[in-house]
Amino acid sequence: MSQNELERILASLGLSPEEVLPYGRECAKLDLDAGKRPRRGKLILTTAITPTKAGEGKTTTAIGLADGLYRIGKKALACLREPSMGPVFGLKGGGTGGGKERLLPEEEINLHFTGDIHALTSVNNLIAAMVDNEIFQDSPLDIDPESVVFPRALDMNDRSLRHIETCLGEKEGPRHFSSFVITAASELMAIFCLSRDIEDFLDRTENILVAKSRQGKDILVKDLDIREAIRKLIQKALLPNLVRTSHGTPAILHGGPFANIAHGTNSIIASDLSLRLADYVVTEAGFGSDLGMEKYLDIVSPIQGFSPDLVILVCSVRALKLHGGVAFENLQEKDCESLEKGIPNLLFHVQNARQYGLPVLVCINRFPTDDKTEIDCLSAILEEKGIPFSLCTSYEDGPEGALDLAQKTVAILEKNEKDFHPIVDDSMDVFEKIETIARKAYGADGVIYDEEVLKRLHAITEEERCFHVCISKTPTSLSDDPKRLNVPRHMLHVKDLRLFHGAGFLVPLTGSIVTMPGLPKVPLAKRMGR
Repeated sequence: MSQNELERILASLGLSPEEVLPYGRECAKLDLDAGKRPRRGKLILTTAITPTKAGEGKTTTAIGLADGLYRIGKKALACLREPSMGPVFGLKGGGTGGGKERLLPEEEINLHFTGDIHALTSVNNLIAAMVDNEIFQDSPLDIDPESVVFPRALDMNDRSLRHIETCLGEKEGPRHFSSFVITAASELMAIFCLSRDIEDFLDRTENILVAKSRQGKDILVKDLDIREAIRKLIQKALLPNLVRTSHGTPAILHGGPFANIAHGTNSIIASDLSLRLADYVVTEAGFGSDLGMEKYLDIVSPIQGFSPDLVILVCSVRALKLHGGVAFENLQEKDCESLEKGIPNLLFHVQNARQYGLPVLVCINRFPTDDKTEIDCLSAILEEKGIPFSLCTSYEDGPEGALDLAQKTVAILEKNEKDFHPIVDDSMDVFEKIETIARKAYGADGVIYDEEVLKRLHAITEEERCFHVCISKTPTSLSDDPKRLNVPRHMLHVKDLRLFHGAGFLVPLTGSIVTMPGLPKVPLAKRMGR
């Protein structure tokens, strides 16, 4: 990004050079003082149907919509998550869009970027090291080594670190078991994206439970007396990052929690700042509406104090055909019958968003290989059911392919039909919250609990009863079984429970979710540069 290009982007957002901290030639950090402007923008949340390996193109669509809005003369920007390096080198690849809709500088964003995730990793591992040092030094905290629950973190997929044993030498202290999580799945990443400022981040971090004393007392991060050390590590990372799309539209990237484990969207700091700088802000939530969108609307919106004005629901013909029973290797064959069989999944997600009192615009993300007959079939079904939709070809055509999506977005927002209300609230008890999410967001017939989980739920404190419920579930099915596509009949099976005191999350774990992913047989790291 040339100096002239940076100046143009700053001018388009009403920012002065004094309000940015340049980070190399392509990126900049934004001064939080820029957020003192009044909040005026409309927030557009991009979500999707249940993800499949055929791809829906949610991030590409979000970038394309921002470009399309910018192209029709609107003061718009994209506000998105930072990619984690684990998926970049693993199976998913980068998180900067695709085709003619990308974020720049692409390689830097996908890898080290401005060091935010490294800073979080350092804070996490400082806490872990301090806990072990307290044990080694036999400090007055009198920590029971077998009670340590705080994991180490790494921004990489490495299944070998899911369960480890520390202090194997004779002079390092008592042996005990530990673990690693990928940084994007850490409690600190959730806190990073839920905090309003650095003091809020530090307060939440100090409330993290790390272990218990031999007398059974809770040991929190604040007991380690490292608040100021954490401040020094994290203060610059809390400044949002300014980049641009491949077509020159401003983009703010900040934070990146996984949605199957945490809440799956960029930081509140970035969203709040974006709505003070632009009239239209396009953001996204991870995976489908049952995961990222539900958590955005039931957790993030109440915390940040504002909610989306419109939901863009992304689908593709290819994905709907998979939900309709087509084998992946047969996707190129024209098959309107299977497409129609997959429609219930799309309709479920439309209703999912509407139950929150938000208008929904379906985006048919057209891939170059899609058959026109199938596109016409899907369009006819949506027209018959009275569901607003737009055909988007921005992957192939750039901003011009998103003009219809942009114009329909503006038209819906001008009607101001939003009547937002979460489906869970503080008046519900924990069981009612879990049951409501399972039935309304996942379409479950009910919830089954392992006996040990029931005991732990009945034993939680009054403070913990007020935590937000953040269910950990597979993204590839509405159920907790990743192989069950479309809209299956199911009971949600809660197998474990975690309490994140810093994030304020009560996390029921379903299925076989892991917080440290593994690499596939042929990682993408092997293919880079080919």
